[in-house]
Amino acid sequence: MKPIVFAMVAATAFCVCAAESIQLPEPDKTGGMPLMQALAERKSSREFSEKEVPLNVLSSLLWAADGINRDDGRRTSPTGLNVQDLDIYVMLPDGTYLWDFKTNQLLLKKAGDQRKAAGRQPFTHTAPVNLFYVQNLDKSMKTDETNTARHGGIHAGAVMQNVYLFCAKEKLSCVVRDSLDREELAKVLGLSDRQRIMIGQTVGYPKN
Repeated sequence: MKPIVFAMVAATAFCVCAAESIQLPEPDKTGGMPLMQALAERKSSREFSEKEVPLNVLSSLLWAADGINRDDGRRTSPTGLNVQDLDIYVMLPDGTYLWDFKTNQLLLKKAGDQRKAAGRQPFTHTAPVNLFYVQNLDKSMKTDETNTARHGGIHAGAVMQNVYLFCAKEKLSCVVRDSLDREELAKVLGLSDRQRIMIGQTVGYPKN
């Protein structure tokens, strides 16, 4: 009996540890539709299927959003003076994660379905992916508050447009959103007072 109990405890411990992070597959950086076609098909949609987005697609989406695309560590979206002051948080049905762009891992911030905090629109509570672009003030350009906030908005805008184009290419629905309870959401994401939520973006398969 003791060996069985030990095995059960060990298995449980493994599951807890395994849930701490998700190693995403290598993103697919090849192929896709022509740029002009992607621009023509880029659009917002607020209707989503509850079908989950596979990890390989999520990996490619995050790389398109703000992944490393050069040997010097620069990325697919621009930031002033290359400060790289944005982090991407990913809210999935099983938990909320911080994307580590260097290792391409999702680092668990809060286990369980937290999508009720994703936004004020009901579709955010059932869509499979909610992304949040968070400015880290410790990394941002050293200037006055107005300019710092403006730069963060510009940087987030570049990321969200990359996501729109990727979604057009993958036939995914997406919409950028500012209707957020930032105070509640910051608690779910585990943010410090040196981080601020710029905007959210919801992604998933079309409802029909």
